[in-house]
Amino acid sequence: MSEKEVIYEIREGIAYITLNRPEKLNAINPEMRELLWEAFQDVKNNAEVRCAIVTGQGRAFSTGHDLVAMANARANEGPSTGDLYVEQSKIWKPIISAINGVCLAQGCGIALGSDIRIASSEARFGWPQAKRGISSVSGPALLSQVVPRNIAFEFLFTGEFVDAQKALELMLVNYVVAPEEVMPRAEAMARQITANAPLSLAAIKEASIKGSEMSLEERVAFAQKKRDEVLETEDAQEGVRAFAEKRAPVWKGR
Repeated sequence: MSEKEVIYEIREGIAYITLNRPEKLNAINPEMRELLWEAFQDVKNNAEVRCAIVTGQGRAFSTGHDLVAMANARANEGPSTGDLYVEQSKIWKPIISAINGVCLAQGCGIALGSDIRIASSEARFGWPQAKRGISSVSGPALLSQVVPRNIAFEFLFTGEFVDAQKALELMLVNYVVAPEEVMPRAEAMARQITANAPLSLAAIKEASIKGSEMSLEERVAFAQKKRDEVLETEDAQEGVRAFAEKRAPVWKGR
């Protein structure tokens, strides 16, 4: 994979996806979107990957669409914004966003598509599309599902930004830390996650996400089905043995 606009690395079971257009505040053009698609595909399908961290190079996480590139792009050029969000939602491995700076529009969409969000105290969040005469995908499709609709509408209708502390109060992020602590905190969280059984994590995430569209009865039945599947795996047997033998388990993902 090209390292020009998205840097993709795997270290100790953790995939690092770094948006790499710092001179453009990591504004997303079609080339970057294609590389993000490829990165998410690898996270999804590569058994070596147990968890992923998404972050930005420089002083921004992402300011969203590169409006100039979007205006010049050919119709149907590569994966769409919506394709990216949907594909991200189908990855049953934990994804952490390490939000190192300003996070707007499509950048917010990628962050909201993550499972855990750690923000710099200097981060700012917003959906300014209405100020540019355009509409939003991530705002209506994602933000309005994360916060109460009246709060989402305030973001989307005014286009104003909020700081990291307000984002924490609204539960848009899990933690706010000093700028130099964003990646260390994300990596520490990723190591905590990768110490656990990958099949258990996948089942928990899948049951949570798919279950959100089900009735309570259906949710419980689906969660029980995923639990029963995991109980039949080698990892479940290893977890019980390791507990009895007072040692760290060795997960095989099967």
